Amino acid sequence: MPSSKLEKLLSPCNHGELGDLIGRARRMGELTNILSNALPESDRSAIIAANIREDGELVVICASSAWASRLRYETEVLLKAARDTGITAHTCRVRVSQG
Repeated sequence: MPSSKLEKLLSPCNHGELGDLIGRARRMGELTNILSNALPESDRSAIIAANIREDGELVVICASSAWASRLRYETEVLLKAARDTGITAHTCRVRVSQG
């Protein structure tokens, strides 16, 4: 496949399913970085991924139950960081990655 066709296929401006998926992954990555940077420096590596659900629930994924316990104390900081970017987040749920 020529690189121009591949670039068009992977473009988030493509408005196809793949473009939508890539755009969603980028937004999740940006949210993850925003939330990580809102934490104290010693805790910034705790977040693996983050997402916002349609009902306003902020979901934060971390690597271990120890990190989950620490992040649960930071839910107000995480919610504020999300809200500061214009995201409407009402609750925060911290989950442990299964992988």
